[in-house]
Amino acid sequence: MEHNTNQITLRGNLSAPPTFSHENHGKQFYRLFLEVPRLSGAADTLPVIAEVSLLESAGIDPGGMLTVTGQIRSHNVRTDGRRHLMIFVFASALTCEDGEALNDAQLEGFLCREPIYRRTPLGREICDVMLAVPRAFQRADYLPCILWGRTAQEASRCHTRDKIGITGRLQSRVYTKLTEEGAEERTAYEISALTAQIPMD
Repeated sequence: MEHNTNQITLRGNLSAPPTFSHENHGKQFYRLFLEVPRLSGAADTLPVIAEVSLLESAGIDPGGMLTVTGQIRSHNVRTDGRRHLMIFVFASALTCEDGEALNDAQLEGFLCREPIYRRTPLGREICDVMLAVPRAFQRADYLPCILWGRTAQEASRCHTRDKIGITGRLQSRVYTKLTEEGAEERTAYEISALTAQIPMD
């Protein structure tokens, strides 16, 4: 792992027309959601932020298939006095093209907290890690990742500041959060690892 990596390529269907997100340094950015099917038949609905010039040059057709390349980013926001980590894809290129669904992510960074190892009720091994992936201007994206099986075992032996690389997919997961107002349905985003480069003891 000679350099830091944060790359993702998605291909799926635009679920709705893009909506305005924010303006930064005189540039306008829009949010869109891409539905990317899994092999199981389910689909991940993934948020993408793109500059308006990319959308205009791509000639986006709502409901059409779109290929997005970029980076997975995180951003801390405050809602009702609580911090919430937003995960999204920051697009560097958009292309309207048909083809097979794609969801390919490559990350390399440092563990910023101790791994959490667990087993599902059916005995499947899982390890949750939070990866700090450096980017320009001494900033970093904090990205939740989930590892399975043997790689989960290996990751569970890592410690904060260990450097690891992950190849996998960005996925969405709907869960129910109990709040003072009652049950609230929320969506979490995480990178599910297919392979991992983990330092040996």
